[in-house]
Amino acid sequence: MSVRLGKILGIPIRIHYTLWFVFILIVWSLAYGYMPAQYPGLGVVTYWAIGIACAIILFVSVLVHELSHSYIAKKNGLPIGRITLFFFGGVSEMTEEPKDAGLEVRMAAAGPLMSFLIAGVLGALWYLTSLVKAPVAVTATLGYGGLINAVLGIFNLLPAFPLDGGRVFRGSIWKHSKNLISATRTATRVSEGISLLMMLGGFVEIIIGDFVDGIWIIFLGWFIRSGAETSLQQTLVGEALSGVTVGDIMTRDVLTVPGNITIDQLISEYFLVHRHGGYPVVEGKQVLGIVTMQCVRSVPKEKRQTTTVKDAMIPCEQAVTVKPSVSALDAMHMMARQNVGRLLVFDGSQMLGIVTRGDLMRTIRTRQELGA
Repeated sequence: MSVRLGKILGIPIRIHYTLWFVFILIVWSLAYGYMPAQYPGLGVVTYWAIGIACAIILFVSVLVHELSHSYIAKKNGLPIGRITLFFFGGVSEMTEEPKDAGLEVRMAAAGPLMSFLIAGVLGALWYLTSLVKAPVAVTATLGYGGLINAVLGIFNLLPAFPLDGGRVFRGSIWKHSKNLISATRTATRVSEGISLLMMLGGFVEIIIGDFVDGIWIIFLGWFIRSGAETSLQQTLVGEALSGVTVGDIMTRDVLTVPGNITIDQLISEYFLVHRHGGYPVVEGKQVLGIVTMQCVRSVPKEKRQTTTVKDAMIPCEQAVTVKPSVSALDAMHMMARQNVGRLLVFDGSQMLGIVTRGDLMRTIRTRQELGA
């Protein structure tokens, strides 16, 4: 669940709902904890204003950090689906992995370098405003902004995949071994070790009485472990589907249904007889749309004797279609984004076949088992 803000460099920017909780938590902790301890004597409104300004600086900094990754990726021909800011920071969603180790290292290093650059600029401004005796609210905001960006840069340098440092680590191994899968497995194992140490440290913090910091450390450790395992699976899937197009794996001899039969007929003659979860709807040689189990479930049982397939189907203009030349990996991403289980394959106005999530899973499993 996320809200789209707009586009920067042609990349959609979205905010995940968890970010709002973190924003409130940061503002509250700065207004009631950190700022009064560091800068005593200011009013409550001033502390809240500083907290809000610092939280905004933090999330703008995270966005710029992610944009630096995306800029290097786009400059080298890698498409970026979107950038999402969420609970633990942000993520640039690439639709494909870097093709060589050098690009991986450059992309990963761009983020921490940008964070350190922002920290340097804000730190210099903090120093100058301190010299000229600027209002405390200004120097406090700049000081925190510089500090948090330095922390962000250092944290991302941890050799824990998929953090930037972990990607640099994987890229370095990949460069020497020439094997992306082996490098990813090694980086994942290192990340799991770091995450376990972090979670253990978090439990120790809780035991000695620092509950809040302990919980944060445990969550960060869990995030690193989960991210490493997810990234490993994505790499394995990407390698398994490398070079495979939709045309290679689609079903060409497609079973279709007429649009004038009822939903009850569709269930008894198709869904209960064949293993498919959806069927193209045709009239003569024209493809009208696609009917799926979800379409059937949307029709009340008492109306299935009179409702026709044509009334319940998804029309062609609303259906998700794909060309046979599209890569299988892109088709998988398309299914995930659109939350569908099958895509109609068209070449111009002619339907060539259908590709399903099951087709993709069988291809991945077969190629992995055969080492293809």
